[in-house]
Amino acid sequence: MLGGVQTQSFSPVFIGRDAELTRLASALAVAHTGESQAVLIGGEAGVGKTRLTEEFLAAARSAGAVTALGACVEIGAEGLPFAPVSGALRDLYRQLGPELTAAAAGQQAELARLLPELASPDGALREAYDEDGRARLFELTVRLLERLGEDRTVVVVVEDLHWADRSTRELLAYLFRSLQRSRVLIAATYRADDIHRRHPLRPFLAETDRLRRVERLELSRFTRAEVRSQLIAILPDAPDETVVDRVFERSDGNPFFVEELACSLGLGCATGLSDSLRDLLLVRVEALPEDAQRVAKFVAEGGSTVEYRLLAAVTGLCEDDLLDVLRAAVGANILLPTDSGEGYRFRHSLVREAVGDDLLPGERSRINRRYAEAVEADPALVPADERAARLANYWYAAHDTGRALPAALSAAVEARHRHAYAEQFRLLERALELWDDAPADVRAELRPTDYTEAYPPCDCPTDQPLDLVDLLAEITVAARLSGEQERSYTMAKRALRLMERIGSPDPLRAAWFWAQRAYAAESLGRSDGWEELARARELVRGLPPSATHAEVLVRIAGWIMVHKSGAEGTAIAGQAAELAKTSGARDTELHARVTLGLLQSDAGDVDGGIAVVEEVRRQITDWGAPRLISRTYGNLSSALEGAGRSSQAVRISREGQERVAGHVANATHSWLLANEGESLLMQGCFDEAAVKLAAARRAQTVEGSVMCAGVETFQGFLALAVGDTDRAEQHLAFATEGLRYDTQPQHQIPLRGLGLRLAAAQGRYEEARQRLLAAIDTGFPNGTARYAWPLLADGAAAEADGPWPLTGDPARGHVLERIRAAARETARPAPVHKAYALRVEAELARAEGRHEPELWAAAEAAFAAEERPVELAAVRYRHAEALLGRGPDTREAAGLLLALAHDAATALGAKPLAAEVAALAARARLLLDAPAAPAAPAEPADPAGALGLTARERDVLRLVADGRTNRQIAEELFISPKTASVHVSNILAKLAVATRGEAAALAHRLHLFAAAG
Repeated sequence: MLGGVQTQSFSPVFIGRDAELTRLASALAVAHTGESQAVLIGGEAGVGKTRLTEEFLAAARSAGAVTALGACVEIGAEGLPFAPVSGALRDLYRQLGPELTAAAAGQQAELARLLPELASPDGALREAYDEDGRARLFELTVRLLERLGEDRTVVVVVEDLHWADRSTRELLAYLFRSLQRSRVLIAATYRADDIHRRHPLRPFLAETDRLRRVERLELSRFTRAEVRSQLIAILPDAPDETVVDRVFERSDGNPFFVEELACSLGLGCATGLSDSLRDLLLVRVEALPEDAQRVAKFVAEGGSTVEYRLLAAVTGLCEDDLLDVLRAAVGANILLPTDSGEGYRFRHSLVREAVGDDLLPGERSRINRRYAEAVEADPALVPADERAARLANYWYAAHDTGRALPAALSAAVEARHRHAYAEQFRLLERALELWDDAPADVRAELRPTDYTEAYPPCDCPTDQPLDLVDLLAEITVAARLSGEQERSYTMAKRALRLMERIGSPDPLRAAWFWAQRAYAAESLGRSDGWEELARARELVRGLPPSATHAEVLVRIAGWIMVHKSGAEGTAIAGQAAELAKTSGARDTELHARVTLGLLQSDAGDVDGGIAVVEEVRRQITDWGAPRLISRTYGNLSSALEGAGRSSQAVRISREGQERVAGHVANATHSWLLANEGESLLMQGCFDEAAVKLAAARRAQTVEGSVMCAGVETFQGFLALAVGDTDRAEQHLAFATEGLRYDTQPQHQIPLRGLGLRLAAAQGRYEEARQRLLAAIDTGFPNGTARYAWPLLADGAAAEADGPWPLTGDPARGHVLERIRAAARETARPAPVHKAYALRVEAELARAEGRHEPELWAAAEAAFAAEERPVELAAVRYRHAEALLGRGPDTREAAGLLLALAHDAATALGAKPLAAEVAALAARARLLLDAPAAPAAPAEPADPAGALGLTARERDVLRLVADGRTNRQIAEELFISPKTASVHVSNILAKLAVATRGEAAALAHRLHLFAAAG
């Protein structure tokens, strides 16, 4: 645009930074091997971050990498949504063209939110308020970069991260976490001196510090020797040492200030060394011709970069005059052409800030008004994806509330369609700030259909203006989707108070706000949300059918489903489905029918409930709503698993994963993976289950989330099944923390079951009992039978295996009766639950010291018809134990059962169960690889001898089982405490247990000693 203009770099030689360049080169080398890297480059303004990245990018290109640069745009309180990412992708698109289009194949419409060049001619996008949209957009960005990095190394640099909008920060954090095995390096620069205690970048930096692949570089100021080298490179003659000392002292080693001081010294600037930093930065600007200074002011206020055609429009200069003043500013190294050649920017942001700060308030407003009027007159002056946000900020800075309000609302709509919900929320808050000051005639021209989508469509007249309640509804949802649950709660509360104050006769809208408030209250942990939903229910009672009415009832039915289930929820879900059908709200109707089917299944009509959800699945074969598809498949697979139909559940989970692949967020996909993993675990497919559960866990990006905790719970059950108690303990700890504020029985009951089973496995039977009683106290509502029955069975088994017969426990009878009472009250909607009930009954008999083979035989027959091979093997083991307790006539049958149990446990990898079966067979002198001999042994088996225990060790073990300490054992047996300790260590090793409690429990299970009288 300026043709032959020659610009001069004040530092033609790159000074210092050898260590930093070496670290960047090392990160690039690692990225070349296929392991993604991220580098954050911090330093004060003017310290040389941009110059360092320029040198690094040149070196990366020389090494064969494809490089791209994106800069955060300072405009308003925060930057444009995703501006640096869009800029970098646009840079890659210019270089790679068809290759990038091919890498985005199938997802162009979604990725067009970041790179509009990918949009189809019709510009069709997904629905604006797509709950999964933001996460899906992040995942597709990862996938795009990974595909681009398959054949080359890709280096992306983001500049000025301190100006980044929140959506950009969150996307970068996601990229840092998710890019792993790919040839991609992302570097970002930020001003360290700007990051004050409340700066929004601080949490981002703290989060990325915990990531292994993220490296932090902090650029220090130059030393005196480096300042001297810089001055030698800049000045025509080498400076004397006094000049070096003065410059070093005034600049404090900041390279940019050194350059400015060098200008004062020797490049035609006669002002000498200025007294203030601001004056120093303005030295060369004030030396420009008057028109050039005026243009510099316009550029300073226009944003980080300003397009040439826009600059021509706002300055009013003819093209020749404009080019003359631009040539002067570029020649003086004040302005630089942008890389695209389409606009101009300041050589350094510090100079831009100094020029901007020098503007008078009225002058600033006038310049912003000129920008806004120019863009409105000719929208093509700025990129389409920036237009709305820039107009909103120009009018806001112009202090024209009548134009700023609709501009802010339009920019909020644009942010919503890009899934930049944090920026939408910020813009809507600005609109709320402007609302009262905007002229009434301006507000009267605003229409809800142009600016809002949060509140469902109503029968309002099309000419009804946007009101404050409409705006509050939009803010409520935007706040929720951007993670600002406190603001969402506050806005819903404010709307309800406003409606009450103005006497609004709209109970339907009030009910909608109460439902939103319930969601926020539960998310914040203030309540479980039921009180708010009950208010919503009362408000809609008796109202005519409408989409909003149906949506409120679906929310209420959904809450009942996950918290307490029951006939009330079934009735509400059915009513919601009919209301939605009458109102033509097809999506809401199908969601309601999914909820209805699950509630029916929970209430005992398993086949009927599953059939309802199955019918929805058939109806959405060609449906284009990913959330409905994933919810249908996820809940159908869960309902099938709850009924014990694990094979069908696995099939549905896999089909669902295929249906939603690439269309939902990883978190939603994780739900289907976790369901598949749970069903595989129940079928004893431990290796496959481990793979699926690990994949589900990796797909979760929010540490400590409820979904993460749910996956960790089942990983804990899997670890126990294969004998890894240490790993199970880790999973339990994580799951407990993740579910700290969760109240849903479907999460809490399996968590308690895991804690109970782990405590029993480690011989902590008192803890196991307390966990059991806590679970019984809380209760097992409808829909939780799949988790309640295994917990009751494990609790009864722990009572049978514990040391109570040896130690004597007056509370034991009460505990067993509590188990029986809970079993009587717990639903048995499917055959698998009846099988567990039979096992509970048999375990209770064992806990009371009764050998009841008939009870175990009934449980065995029930489990033989179910897809629970581990449970079947465990029941056969106990059945054999009960038969052996009856006498020698049952040895053959017991031996066969033990052989079957051992074969199954070994094949499945259930190591603890296989070991227990083998130990019982050894005590009974039964072979596991052949049918048992019918003849009884000549002498009773000696279990202690079979374990290799000496007579003294048996004496010590007896006292350990009684709960004695080493000192008490020593006194009883007339040995030293040290000798007692040695005996205890030997016993633990021979019994292959880790603790004294486990040794005592094993002694009881093996009947090594007579019960205490």
